[in-house]
Amino acid sequence: MFKFLMGIFFLFLIESVTAQEDIEKIAVRLAQEQLDAYNNRDIEAFIIPYAEDVKVFNFPDQLLYQGRDEMYGLYGRMFSRTPDLHCKLVNRMVMGNTVIDQEEVTINKEEPPFKAIAIYKIRGNKIAEVYFIRDEQ
Repeated sequence: MFKFLMGIFFLFLIESVTAQEDIEKIAVRLAQEQLDAYNNRDIEAFIIPYAEDVKVFNFPDQLLYQGRDEMYGLYGRMFSRTPDLHCKLVNRMVMGNTVIDQEEVTINKEEPPFKAIAIYKIRGNKIAEVYFIRDEQ
């Protein structure tokens, strides 16, 4: 009986670890898709990973805007006005449905990049919340 219960426990543990790995793979994929589209300044591809009602914050809780329509307008204008725009991924951490990217963002090649952290919260296989922390130097 003990061996049977231990077998069930290990099956549950393996299934749970596999589910966690799947969530993390989805989270990384979504974060990378939007980063690639950002660097290509492709607004159509950029918004695909985001939920319709995505909320974007200045960390920790200052709501900047909500919704893909608003995001489309803001980023679409930025992409068309900033030909030098580029985000270099410095470091990425993933835990469950959360991706934390450390970034260096270039707006204009004549100016040094600024440092930022972007935190992506994934729900329903879409980016549901984004939190930005920008270096104030």
